[in-house]
Amino acid sequence: MMKKWLLALGLMQFLAVPAMAEDAASCPAVLNHSFNRLQDDVPQNLCQYKGKVALVVNTASYCGFTKQYEGLEKLYARLQDKGLVILGFPSNDFGKQEPGNSKEIADFCFNTYGVKFPMFAKSSVSGKDINPLYAELVKATGTTPKWNFYKYLIDRNGKVLHAYSSVTTPDDKKLVSDIEKALAQ
Repeated sequence: MMKKWLLALGLMQFLAVPAMAEDAASCPAVLNHSFNRLQDDVPQNLCQYKGKVALVVNTASYCGFTKQYEGLEKLYARLQDKGLVILGFPSNDFGKQEPGNSKEIADFCFNTYGVKFPMFAKSSVSGKDINPLYAELVKATGTTPKWNFYKYLIDRNGKVLHAYSSVTTPDDKKLVSDIEKALAQ
């Protein structure tokens, strides 16, 4: 009866407040950030990925490592049902190799590589304008991205496990082994 009354008054959103507060309280600090989704600039809270193993990657469309999108998408397709999520963060920090706007980047990623894993609006992953997620990843690992397609692995509990250089490909045996080990826990 209470839900019907609140719905009639347009106050249904108040029922969600305790649930949202509970979600934020149980969200690991490293994921407790919001970023705009690349495709439509809708804000997304990374807490939606709590309980998953996350591979965070800074990307660029015009880099020698750009072909890693293909391997990242294959890895995501193969392991997402086991709990892997890949989070892509386009950045123009290295060599100015991501000059486009969100629509251009989203179109390139999908049309060229069929990227379906979550991608977020372009942001800085190093320097004075570093986004808050990357600031936490750098703090946790002591390693700042040196170039595009640098990777960080976060376990299901929000613990940052490892950082991987740009030359570490998505099919690298150690990377895949680390991901599978985190998925098994």
